[in-house]
Amino acid sequence: MKQKTRKPLGELNLLNRFLFGEVMEDSETYQSVLEIILGHEVNLRDNTQSEKEIRTLPTFRGIRLDVWGQEEDGTIYNSEMQAFNTKNLPRRSRYYQSVLDAGLLEPGTIDFNHLANVYLITIAPFDLFGKRLCRYTFKMRCEEDDSLRLEDGAVRIILNTRGEGDDRISPELMAFLRYVEHSTKENAAAVDSLRLRKLHDRVQSVKGNEGIEVKYMQLWEEKAMERLEGRKEGRQEGEEYFAALTERLLKDSRTEDLIKATSDKGFREVLYKEYGIKNQI
Repeated sequence: MKQKTRKPLGELNLLNRFLFGEVMEDSETYQSVLEIILGHEVNLRDNTQSEKEIRTLPTFRGIRLDVWGQEEDGTIYNSEMQAFNTKNLPRRSRYYQSVLDAGLLEPGTIDFNHLANVYLITIAPFDLFGKRLCRYTFKMRCEEDDSLRLEDGAVRIILNTRGEGDDRISPELMAFLRYVEHSTKENAAAVDSLRLRKLHDRVQSVKGNEGIEVKYMQLWEEKAMERLEGRKEGRQEGEEYFAALTERLLKDSRTEDLIKATSDKGFREVLYKEYGIKNQI
């Protein structure tokens, strides 16, 4: 299998999760990006975090947030950079919402109106819904009466970097979405936006930081080793399965099936299921 090569930090676009996290750890930068996305003023506390882990119980699956920030009024913002369509984003956002909510109230709090507002924002280079929109905003509303909103304080936004603009989208947001996928000076200057120019300056500052370069290299090497170990473990497990299958087939005098199983993966899986081998090892 061909080994993946590491793209230099200087060649990354904001679509890269590592670069996005490093850039947005600066609260002023993250605040500016949120204001571009939401179209209103945001007042973040100076506590923005990338790769923030949240776990409710040791036995439950935790979550790792790309970028997390909190406003002075308590409003929570979580922004995720999603390079590939994993076909599970709606339900994943539901799970993230539930885990975030679980930690927002102190024990003994009686009034649920103290629950902070939460914005879950996903930025992706694909159109999840096929409507060619740049921004999809979801809030709870009544199916029987469209004018009724639940007003539960939860907002989920999915941004499509390849969407088409309309009068609901500011030129600044359109330019930002293009910049995410192609983080060049030219795209940062596509509209007259001080926020975009400062964002580009921050991106360039991160790319030129030797400490962040080392961190990026170390992270890439760790993931490369994990992939290598995973392949080794997978091969070893496969060998154990086939050894057990061979033993069973020979015991049952099924020589022809054994010969076929050596070259036919689908047939091999049928035999594993027949003998229950993967449940036994």
